Amino acid sequence: MRSFLNAGALLALILVVVPAKAAVQIQDVTSQKGIEAWLVEDHSLPIITFQFSFKGGSAQDPEGKEGIANLMTGLFDEGAGDLDSDAFQLKLEELGAEMSFRTNSDEISGQVRMLAENSDEVLDLVRLAITSPRFDADPVERIRSQIAVGIRSDERDPRKQGFLKLSEALYGDHPYAHPDEGTLESLASISPEDLKAFHARVFARSNLTIGVVGAIDAGRLAGVLDTVFGGLPEEAGLQPVADIAPKLGQEIRVEYPLPQATLQLVYPGVERDDPEFFSAYLLNQILGGGVFSSRLFNEVREKRGLAYGASSYLHSRDHAQSLAIQTATSAERAGETLSVIEDVIAGLRDEGPTEQELEAAKTYVIGSYAINNLDSSTAIARTLVGLQQDDLGIDYLGRRADLINAVTLDDVKEAAKRLLSQEPALLVVGPAEQAQNGG
Repeated sequence: MRSFLNAGALLALILVVVPAKAAVQIQDVTSQKGIEAWLVEDHSLPIITFQFSFKGGSAQDPEGKEGIANLMTGLFDEGAGDLDSDAFQLKLEELGAEMSFRTNSDEISGQVRMLAENSDEVLDLVRLAITSPRFDADPVERIRSQIAVGIRSDERDPRKQGFLKLSEALYGDHPYAHPDEGTLESLASISPEDLKAFHARVFARSNLTIGVVGAIDAGRLAGVLDTVFGGLPEEAGLQPVADIAPKLGQEIRVEYPLPQATLQLVYPGVERDDPEFFSAYLLNQILGGGVFSSRLFNEVREKRGLAYGASSYLHSRDHAQSLAIQTATSAERAGETLSVIEDVIAGLRDEGPTEQELEAAKTYVIGSYAINNLDSSTAIARTLVGLQQDDLGIDYLGRRADLINAVTLDDVKEAAKRLLSQEPALLVVGPAEQAQNGG
């Protein structure tokens, strides 16, 4: 879980934001062993950034061992190959490299940033971390204890408990119902042998996606891909995960004597490869995705002062999709706030947005993409991985604006009827009976 940077000039170099270019040139690089990566070559700084992802994530946690993927991601820099934890991290520090890993329900991802002149040695550490992690007993217990502290803290947090209960209500016995970190009981049951078996099953070339940005050319990268990732098994042993539609039309309450009430409403979502994805995306922008320009923000915050903010977002996972609305308000005004949200939903569902709202949404989502996705080497590398995972094509950046501009007002009106017509799932966290069906 730790990462290191050399001081002074190196820190300044690594934190420099790479200016977003009008046209990012993506190269498709394939190694002799058939390992593919997308590369944006950039020699303006002597830095290389690798982003890589293994499909799987916490949805692959075995029953009774929930939290194993999350625990494993905390251990990749805690010893690998013939280097124990101290030796591995000392080597990272000496080389001025930054390495990190994380997990979510659908994937385990890693990132490393390094000076080009040290890249051979750093990438050898990456190779060891992903192909030969040690999972020694002492680091396992230390990282397990750190995660357990977080779980105990979450048990005292009513909002965290509310979101957990909402997930359980939406997804039942599906893997999406359990938190990435697992429970205290499941976490305690995980042994180093379990970690080794899970790693062997999930880390393979068949479920690997790679994005690279920086001072490296395609020829060298092709060789690096085989050196770093070529020792992995060819095929992952992933267990099938069922697609699931969130169970809507239910109310989940977590009663707690808070001065504020948290409200979350969950509606159907849309798959990323749905032909109408951008219609739904623009609808969400108008509804609550545009933080300071959305209908929710205007009606809940600006006009009535009911909350600091109210937002919505599309949550597209590999096996479930949803559109969620979230806000927090004073407990005594929770019912009023919910009524306002329901009115906003009804207005969009029944009448749709205005032409002016749609044009403003298009302008924002086109213009903000480079700022959010292409403003640094880290952001670009992450975007390269996401584009590949979503199968959007290497020319997507050039096509995206046209896809958005092609959406009509009728398209967004249809998306509003499609997504906002069902009775949502509602989560209320706060004092009893503060938000009773909009009243």
